[in-house]
Amino acid sequence: MTMEPYEKRIQSLTDTPFGYTLSMIGGKWRLVILYWLVEYEAIRFNELQRKIGTITYKTLSAQLKEMEADGLVLRKEYPQIPPKVEYSLSDKGRSLLPIMEAMCQWGLDHSGRSY
Repeated sequence: MTMEPYEKRIQSLTDTPFGYTLSMIGGKWRLVILYWLVEYEAIRFNELQRKIGTITYKTLSAQLKEMEADGLVLRKEYPQIPPKVEYSLSDKGRSLLPIMEAMCQWGLDHSGRSY
C-alpha cells in the first residue's frame, strides 16, 4: 500500500483519498451501522436500533439518511399498512467490507483476547 505525499497539493485531509474514505466510515455510528447491515443484509429500522442499543431514533434516522445520500445504504419502502421500510448495503457500501474485515483482523492480532 502506498500513501502518496499530498502535502503540496491539498488544503486539508478531506482533499485526499484517505480523507474521502474517512468521511464515508468516520463518526461514532457509521461503522456500527455498516456492521449490522453486513450481518443482516436487510434490516428494518426498529430492529437496527435494537441491535445498536444506545443510538437514539433521531440519530439513527439522520445517519441512515446521510449514508443513503452518500450511496452506501439502500432504503426500500414497501407499500403496505403499517409502512415497512428495510435498509441494506448498496454495492458501494459492500465495497467497504474488505476494510471492515481488515479492521477485525487487526483487532484479533492486537487485542490480546481470544474470541
